[in-house]
Amino acid sequence: MTIYILWIQLGFAALLILGASTYLARSADVIAFKTGLGRSFVGVVLLATATSLPELGTGVSAIALFGEVNLAAGDAFGSNLFNLLIIGLLDLFWREGPILSRISTTSVLVASLSIVVIGLAAAAIIIHNQTDISSGWYVSPVSAIILLIFFSAMYMTYRFEKSQSKDAVVEDTQYESDSLVKAVIAYTLSATVVVISAIWLAGAGDRVATELGWDASFMGTQFLAFSTSLPELSAGFSAIRIRAPELAISGVLGSNLFNMGFVLFVDDLAYTTGALWSELAQIHVITAIVAIIMTAVVIIALIDRNRQRPQKHWTVEAIILIGLYAAASVLVFSLT
Repeated sequence: MTIYILWIQLGFAALLILGASTYLARSADVIAFKTGLGRSFVGVVLLATATSLPELGTGVSAIALFGEVNLAAGDAFGSNLFNLLIIGLLDLFWREGPILSRISTTSVLVASLSIVVIGLAAAAIIIHNQTDISSGWYVSPVSAIILLIFFSAMYMTYRFEKSQSKDAVVEDTQYESDSLVKAVIAYTLSATVVVISAIWLAGAGDRVATELGWDASFMGTQFLAFSTSLPELSAGFSAIRIRAPELAISGVLGSNLFNMGFVLFVDDLAYTTGALWSELAQIHVITAIVAIIMTAVVIIALIDRNRQRPQKHWTVEAIILIGLYAAASVLVFSLT
């Protein structure tokens, strides 16, 4: 009976996220228009932060309450994979050519920095399994470096966006009558609903996975990652419904930066019995490598702006992203 109640909780929390994400995406778009910050920057900072807070809450609680470091790390690394899958799914539903050809070059910078932090995170796991470089440190030096790169990426994104001659600000007048104050309030309220619902969803999902007897690494990388990435999925589709693909893509890429640069740093802080990285399973390195390859596919598609959709409903990059995600899922399941 308990398992059925948990499934009902999962469905209700998912519905709350789907509803609130519509308001979250629209209010973020209004803020981009009213402030002139541009959709790329607002997506990377505001939208990505709001949709990635569930990973933060879930990771800290998994470590502080249950000591499940691989569950927390699996959620962060797995969310990266699912976020990149979202880009492929968004492309399938975008009917005006390849969606990545409509995105500004700011996203190339964000995606490139994502590769850097994901690569450093993978290197941290390998290094800490070979040597104790964190001896005498409360937080691993690698965690501090990744956090510094994360904040530098936020600043670089802002400066790069502002330096563009054609900034990605909303170009039409659909938000002329909207109030910035009301948009900020709507963003805050909808973000709060998304975060609370996503943490509730992740908690129920964690209990379902435990009932089914899944391994912690697999549970974090697949089931929990899907649960905490549902806000990104919902917000992304809400963004393309209001014809804001820039907001959708930058939000997803920014979420990956947040997962690696901020979430894992806080997870390391929460793990007080040693270096978080030295306790992580090597399977997360494989997940990181696949995420780097998927991000590279996105970068190539962003740079090649003169492509046409070869068929009515798909592009090469969408098929590659979906295929890589499926392959990674099978690999993680078989190795855990």
